[in-house]
Amino acid sequence: MRSLLIHWLITTVALAAASRVVAGIHIASIAALLVAALVLGFINAVVRPILVVLTLPITILTLGLFYFVVNGVAFAIASALVPGFTVSSFGAAMFGALAVSLLSWILGWLLNRRRLE
Repeated sequence: MRSLLIHWLITTVALAAASRVVAGIHIASIAALLVAALVLGFINAVVRPILVVLTLPITILTLGLFYFVVNGVAFAIASALVPGFTVSSFGAAMFGALAVSLLSWILGWLLNRRRLE
């Protein structure tokens, strides 16, 4: 349970940072940010694996580049479901998904590194 909460907080921080860095991503309030991180985590856990399996032939054909599109679709779905979390274009969704993924990975790595020391 604790690791789930830590992962949610990491995603929240990464999403907040991505909204500052990527033009076209807007978060209206802290509550919208918290809910958006929760919904994004749920979509990444449930919907994205289904999309990955369904688009596997295209992903293989494009040497894995279509995976960025799948991540952008998952990000856009989250923005469609959460009021106060808007993404202006599909390009912003793709770059936002990339930014959140990279920032979450870096923050998770830093936290695990501190735990090991």
